[in-house]
Order: sequence, then structure tokens, then C-alpha cells
Amino acid sequence: MDAPAQTIVKGRKFDQVLDGARAVFLEHGFANANMDEVARRAQVSKATVYSYFSDKNRLFFEVIKNECLKQADTAVQVIDQNAPVEHVLRQAGHQMISFMSSEFSQRIFRICVAEADRFPDLGRAYYETGPSMGREKFTEYFKKVCDRGELNIDDFEIAADQFMELCKAHWWHKVLFGLISAPGDAETNRVVDGAVRTFMARYAK
Repeated sequence: MDAPAQTIVKGRKFDQVLDGARAVFLEHGFANANMDEVARRAQVSKATVYSYFSDKNRLFFEVIKNECLKQADTAVQVIDQNAPVEHVLRQAGHQMISFMSSEFSQRIFRICVAEADRFPDLGRAYYETGPSMGREKFTEYFKKVCDRGELNIDDFEIAADQFMELCKAHWWHKVLFGLISAPGDAETNRVVDGAVRTFMARYAK
């Protein structure tokens, strides 16, 4: 199942293939998805699919990475990192909760957990393109604001993980186990405000 790094040459139908694969994986999961169905959904030939991706594993990894990068790009565009720390954290918290509670994120998470025993690299792909990427972005930001003298953090990775976990309080398990489809606006505000207050109480100068 190991999927080493592959140089992907993006042709004119690359996004078409990726969109088709996204739909197939969300509908059928990983084990039951196949490249024939991806080609049909993408309205391309099977040869076209294989011209971009040598196997289903790499295609699945790229679908996850592409979605996470889209979310990261959106966050960069809407969040002014030069604003006061509390403002930045509130915006980041709302962005995180919106993505983590989305249908895509929840379905991919369930696929990776369900298939972890048979296909352990699925879990690695989810972790590296999701939580690990989030930690990296927060770590970079926290180093910057510490240099500006706004926070006092001695372990940036732990601080990043702590804030992300604080933003999962109260609603995460309810969504995970199907009790709610997503937290409402009031609940999101409550969770994010609590996360920011707790974090600032620990790390503000």
C-alpha cells in the first residue's frame, strides 16, 4: 500500500479526473472504488486517469491533499495574520470547524479509520495532509507572533496541537457519531471563544 512520492504532470483534464475521483471515493469509500468508475465519472478514458496516477492509492492521496490545500489557501486569503492574535485565532478556529465538520472531511476521516488495518497508508495520508499540515501552519504563525512579543510559547508544536484540539471541544464527537450533522453558528462561536480565551490565558504575555 505504500505510495512513494510521485511527480504528477497536470494536463488539461487533471482537475476533471480529480473531481471524478472525489465523487467516487466519497460515495464508495476506498476499497470499493475503482479506476473504471473514476474514468466514467470524470468523463475521460481509463488511459487518461492512468496517465496522471499510476494507481488508486496515489489518486486517493491527491484527492485529500488537494482538498486540504484548498482550505489552507482559503484561510490565507481571509485571515490577516498581522491582526491582533485573538482576532486571528478566532478566524482560524471558525475556518477549522467549518472544514472539519464538512461532509468531505467527515467521510474521508471515516474511510481512513475504517480501512486503517488493511491500508495503513490511508491514515498516514490523512494525517500528513490534515492535522500535520494544520500544526505546521500554526507553528509558523506562533513563531512569528512570539518574535513580535505577543505570545510566550516554549513548545510551538504542542501549542498548535492544543489550540486545534480546543476547537474540537463539545461538538467533534457529536458529529463523529452522527448525533448532529455539524455545529450551528451559536455553538461554533461558543467553542471558538472558549478555545481562544483558554489559549490566551496560557500563552499571552
